[in-house]
Amino acid sequence: MSYKLQVSIDGDSGFCFGVVYAIEMAEEILEDQGYLYCLGDIVHNDEEVERLKVKGLRIIEHDALKSLKNEKVLIRAHGEAPETYRTALENNITLIDASCPVVLKLQNRIKGSYDEQEPILIFGKHGHAEVIGLQGQTQNNALVFQDLSELDNVDLPSSFTLYSQTTKSTEKFYQIKAELINRGYEVKAHDTICRQVSNRDKELPAFVKNFDKVVFVSGKKSSNGKVLYEVCRQHNPNTYFVSNIQELNSSMFNPGDKVGVCGATSTPMWLMEEVKDVLESY
Repeated sequence: MSYKLQVSIDGDSGFCFGVVYAIEMAEEILEDQGYLYCLGDIVHNDEEVERLKVKGLRIIEHDALKSLKNEKVLIRAHGEAPETYRTALENNITLIDASCPVVLKLQNRIKGSYDEQEPILIFGKHGHAEVIGLQGQTQNNALVFQDLSELDNVDLPSSFTLYSQTTKSTEKFYQIKAELINRGYEVKAHDTICRQVSNRDKELPAFVKNFDKVVFVSGKKSSNGKVLYEVCRQHNPNTYFVSNIQELNSSMFNPGDKVGVCGATSTPMWLMEEVKDVLESY
């Protein structure tokens, strides 16, 4: 039975400029030297990480960095805490710094607030690479929360400065700010959410409305993927989350369905194109 699906890829989906920059840097060095160490997954997408590993990318964690000497190590777009730069100096490691400029600017602002001795709250995902780097600017004194309920039993100071991980939902950030002010706190809020990411919140609803079904392609580890998938689902309940083509199944679709394919800021365009090819083969 032929499904003859009509498939379109969202032109605004795919890597944000921070990820494009990090991957281009990595590919250049891999081509030249055959291998390169990278601190943590270069992007929260297993398929893209595998593609680069084949070219010689060696993913290491922070523990391994301490025993590495006289090598080049890539810092991915998420940025790093000051401790990483100190370790690199001690071990004669050349850092290829592909930290996203939006993240670097945020790190500097948080460090500025910390130097001014302001109590700092960060709306972000616990354990996320970017958040670890942000907390590092405060010698890990900032309070990180990913949901307002986490603050219910916390004795907060009467006034504090509020920051956000760059890939969080703008809408949720402003809801949190309003609720904290409502609770009587004096909140100095800095909206540090990346507009290239938050604009997708606005672009995706317009895209997904045009289709019978939507396939949202993202790595399971991507914070941004979780946020954008929810945006798609709100505006088109027939949205499927897939990480690779193995998770597709023709039974998800009806013959003649119009299908939209979109993804996170960490989803490579080649993967969305693979998904489109499979859908068109049904």
